[in-house]
Amino acid sequence: MKHRKTSGLKIRMSQVGPWGLNAYALVCSKTRKSVLIDPGAEPDALERLLVKSEPMAIILTHSHSDHVGSLVEMRRRLKVPLMAHPGLHAGDSLLDAEQWLVHGEMINVGNHQIKVCHTPGHTADQISLVIESQHDAIVGDTIFAGGPGKTWSAKEFQTTLKTLRTIVLSWSDETICYPGHGPSFRLGDKRQYINAFLKKDHGAFFGDATWDM
Repeated sequence: MKHRKTSGLKIRMSQVGPWGLNAYALVCSKTRKSVLIDPGAEPDALERLLVKSEPMAIILTHSHSDHVGSLVEMRRRLKVPLMAHPGLHAGDSLLDAEQWLVHGEMINVGNHQIKVCHTPGHTADQISLVIESQHDAIVGDTIFAGGPGKTWSAKEFQTTLKTLRTIVLSWSDETICYPGHGPSFRLGDKRQYINAFLKKDHGAFFGDATWDM
């Protein structure tokens, strides 16, 4: 389990499951209130992320199976509300969330707020969770250090391009992005590569993309 920050809203991360899913917990350093993000696998490891905190919700960045594999078990253990985007959900799956999240909504975690940004493309229900006060963003599979999240149609890829232009690039250079897989990165270090990627004509492309393609 990795920790970041000793004050403010602490970010805890544990890599779980066969796909190396980054599960996160956000913990208010003052009130000890917390949220669990993307309970993909290994419930005991997920529970350790929440040690010495008071869980108040489970939040999904999106509904792909590697992000929700232990959702049922963690809901049973924690008995807290599920928060997610209303969809469409991956594979037309049904979620019975207690709170549906919309773009621009603010979530209170102790003394701090998280801004919900709808960042579709990889999935229709993909969201990013932005802690504006400390320039952090939990981005799910919206964006990685090496490229955007995988798409399964040309329409989804075009949606990803719009998300990058209108949402992701509006964040400050200081924003640290915490993706669903792989290492975190500073957005400013990738901005020139994202801009160059957006200037290219990708035709009817979809699939796995890299900034240098």
